Parts: sequence; structure tokens; C-alpha cells
Amino acid sequence: MLETYDVIIAGTGAAGLYAALHFDENVRVLLVCKREMALSNSSLAQGGVAAVVDRKHDNYKLHIADTLIAGGYKNKMDSLEVLVTEGPDDVLHLLDLGVDFDEDAGGHLQMTLEAGHSRNRILHHKDSTGKEIVDKLIIKVLEKKNITLMENTMICHLQQAEGGFYITLLTEQGLEAVAARYCVLATGGIGRVYEYTTNSKIATGDGIALAYDLGAPIKNLSFIQFHPTAFAAKRGRERECFLISEAVRGEGAVLLNCCGERFMDRYDSRLELAPRDVVSRAIMQEARRTGSSEFYLDISFKDAEFIKSRFPMIYDRCYQAGVDITKEKIPIFPCQHYLMGGIDVNLYGQTPIEGLYAVGECSHSGVHGLNRLASNSLLEALVFSRRAALHIGKKLKKERKEIHGEYMPPATEGQPIPKGFRSQIRDIMQSAYFVVPNAIAVREGLIRIEQIYNLLKNSPYELSFDYIEACSLATVAKIVLEEYRKTLEGSPENA
Repeated sequence: MLETYDVIIAGTGAAGLYAALHFDENVRVLLVCKREMALSNSSLAQGGVAAVVDRKHDNYKLHIADTLIAGGYKNKMDSLEVLVTEGPDDVLHLLDLGVDFDEDAGGHLQMTLEAGHSRNRILHHKDSTGKEIVDKLIIKVLEKKNITLMENTMICHLQQAEGGFYITLLTEQGLEAVAARYCVLATGGIGRVYEYTTNSKIATGDGIALAYDLGAPIKNLSFIQFHPTAFAAKRGRERECFLISEAVRGEGAVLLNCCGERFMDRYDSRLELAPRDVVSRAIMQEARRTGSSEFYLDISFKDAEFIKSRFPMIYDRCYQAGVDITKEKIPIFPCQHYLMGGIDVNLYGQTPIEGLYAVGECSHSGVHGLNRLASNSLLEALVFSRRAALHIGKKLKKERKEIHGEYMPPATEGQPIPKGFRSQIRDIMQSAYFVVPNAIAVREGLIRIEQIYNLLKNSPYELSFDYIEACSLATVAKIVLEEYRKTLEGSPENA
């Protein structure tokens, strides 16, 4: 008889943790974390969380309008309205959970401006807001007796059963099987499918691959955001690129080309405060115009103490890399940052697969459209994870179904996965689908990606962390390029 939980949650970013905290004490929750608990994309979020908490100077309509403009009006309006109208209560609830948002001299919440926003509505903790939120949520989760935590654990197989799921977990000690009535995927993004990304090493699209294998719809996976201001190291760029927050431009920093000239006026009237996709494309156009990929972000004209106080983490990280941002320009270049598409869900995080939910970056709630507005990501994680948890909680109060059916463990024996698959996938995605897609490279790259995908899925490789992540990366790369190819071919479904 397998150990049975009411809910299994995969992922310990803001979405997974916040969902776990919204279940009653009598609900048995298993929280699965691929690496250590504090490692997530949420923890890397710098700028803050956007919310209309100052109703005197801001309103919901303005936040919705800003999000629509940034998203190219491809946003789902019902989801967006939920995000904006319910979000402020979730953000303020974080204060009750111990989150320390910055305050002004009068003790009022301090809100900053970021690109694409028409009002100062970004609540923040210096320049490490995500870490502050995640750290405080972890403290609360660890206090809950109904939540069991498993770190360094991956879901390697998700099997539907009558009344729930059988889940095979891969741990450092080997395989372990459990059962759960509901499964919530909160596994984050797909950044490691690219050569350069701001995402952490865990962002390999595992939840999306699990849902895809179950037959859940994956929507708009080609809606990938490239952040315009990732730190560009002088001697080769590390795979994980340190992000220079949107908030730096919100505080007045300017973008400069290789000649030390501002250039955004050539591309958009909003200048440095245009949405991320606009600025990224402008940088690529300016690179072609100048024949150089050297770009800079400059805030050195601001007071040095203000810079150190407002952006302590960015200051320290840049200083360690040899750049004093109080005196020097910051070398930057676009890189992969966020995913707007994902596992298609309704307003409660539900997929069409009975009992399967998805929240956070791995989900497609539709709030972001073509391009995410700065600091709406943590807001989405909070709002829709709460809604998913409460929705499941109501179902559990009505009935706790017994789980029936034969558990079918996955094959585990085989040869270790050969090296090189992941590098090939990253090379293809970087050359074919970066900021401005290359149509020829997309078509050619898809052929090779499909070969890799079929080889991984149909060969007797040993079940390991490396193998599972390679399968996930091949799956998401295949979906992204297939989706974009359909767009090129004029498919009404993707036009």
C-alpha cells in the first residue's frame, strides 16, 4: 500500500510555498523540491511585486491597461482582472507572514516605478524582493505539521489513477512511490533550454513535460521573454546571467550603445521605460546598426549612497565582477528570462486532466499575453496558487476519494545518458529562437530536436536526474519550435 497524500506540490518557489500555506491543517500535503528549498526562480526576482495598494494615486484600470499594452493585447481579460483586483490582498497578506517591504521615512510602504508601469506600484525589499518573500514563506511552511517536505527529489513519473495519481519520485537514495488525490505543478520556467538565461539551474521545464506526457494542453510556449539588461561579463558570459533589475531603469538609469550614446529614442518614445520585449528588440536592432554587441546601463550619475542603499545586491554582484556601478557603466545584453506560456489552466489553476493543477511560471493563465509586464510574475504566483489551493480544499471537504488502480513503475535500468544532448538543445534554441527568431534555423533546428526527443524517449537509458532533465528540455524545445513553425506557416491556431 503506497503512502497517500491529499495533495502533492512540485516546486518550492513562491507559487508552491504559498499554495501549501492555504490548505487546512487536516489536509496532508507533500511538498517536493528538486534541489534545496531556497533554490528557485522566485528567489532570484529582484525588482518587486506589482499591486494597486495605493488607491489614491492608482487604480485597477490603470494596472490592467499597462499589462495589456505590455502583453500586446493578447492577454486573457478574465484572468487579468482576477490578477489585478485580488492581487493587492495577497501582497498585503505577505506582511502578516513576515515579509519586510521597504518603507519611506513616514512608515508607509515605499513603491517604485518600473518599465511599462504608469504609476509607482512596485512594492520591494531593496533589490532582493523574491528572496525575502521565499525566505519568509519557507519559515511558515516549516512550521506546518500537515506539510511533509522532500528536498533533492524529482517527480520522474506521473500516472493517472482512479481518484488521483500514483507518483514515482527519484531521490538521492533511489526511487520512492506515493499516491496523491491532487497534484499541483509549480515547477517554474524553462530557462535552461537556452545557452544564456537569468534562470536558476532547476529551470528545465519538468512540470510542463510531465503535463504534456499526460495529455494536458500546452499553450503559447513560444511566448518567451528576453530581458534586455542581463549582466554581460567581460570575459565570456556564464550560463546563468545575473539580472540587472528593471527597477534600475525605473530609478533613472539610461541605456548606452558602444559609442556611449543613448539610443532608445530611435525605437520607442517611452525610451528606457518601454516594455522588456521592445527594449530587447531595440538593442538587437542597434547592434546591427552599429556592428557591435557592446551595450551599457548607466546609473553612475546618481548619488553613490542612494545606489548602494537601493540596490545593495546588484552593487555587490557587479563589484565582485569588477564593475563599480557608482562610478562605471554596467555592461549588459539581452538573455532569456521568463515564460508567458505553459500548461493551460482556468481561473483556478485547473487543467483538463482530473486532479491536475498548475500554478506560477509553468502555467498558462493568460495574464501576461505576448510579454510580461515587470513585477507581475510574483503577483501571478501568489494569486493563482491561492485560488488553486482553495479550490482543491473545497473539493477535499466534499469528498476524499480512495485511489484505485494498478501502480505501474517506470523502467529504471539502462545505460547512462550520453553527454551532449543538452548542449545541442541549447545551441539550437539560442541560434533559432532568440529575441528575433530565425525562420530557417527554426525549421532546421526542429528536425534535430525531434531526433533527440525520440532518441531520449525510446532508448533504454538509466533513470537519473540528468536523463529526466534532458527529456524535459527536449520536450519544451520541441513544443516551442513546433508552435513557432505553425505560426510561420500561417496556421490559424497560432496566428
